[in-house]
Amino acid sequence: MLPDPLPLTRRVVTGHDGEGRSIIEHDGQSPALLTVEGRPGFRNHNIWRTLGADASAEAADTILDHRGVLPPPGGTVLRVIDFPPRPADLAERRRQAASSLETLFADAVHLSASEHPGMHRTRTVDYAIVLHGEITAILDAAETDLRAGDILIQRGTNHAWENQTNAMARVAFILVDAS
Repeated sequence: MLPDPLPLTRRVVTGHDGEGRSIIEHDGQSPALLTVEGRPGFRNHNIWRTLGADASAEAADTILDHRGVLPPPGGTVLRVIDFPPRPADLAERRRQAASSLETLFADAVHLSASEHPGMHRTRTVDYAIVLHGEITAILDAAETDLRAGDILIQRGTNHAWENQTNAMARVAFILVDAS
């Protein structure tokens, strides 16, 4: 049985009114909340993206147009992912990992089935910030447990994420294109 889901992520976006004063343009749930039918409890909240290295403070909100895991060329993407506890059964774990990778992250390089089922690689520098719970970062030759407040810098390496606890975990990811 899955633990209760975490509250939805609140996204607050600022901007300017017609007179140039700072205002709140959006305050509420991200319009780009994605789930995976084959992985109960897994939620991907796409929050914001920039379209290039010269990000504009006046750029429109284009997060609804975002597809896949990778940021736009030269750009960034901010997402928050809720990770349910891993299934105890290895076959089910593989099925759920494959389902989420195929459904949401088809543009990542997926590694052999002999590796961890969620193992993938992106040409990005990622800032992974644990917001709630605990998550294990799995690499080719190492793994480390991360807790709320910990930050991992992922630099284009093979990696996977696994919640090895009985509670939900939430991680914010900022992906910066490094191609």
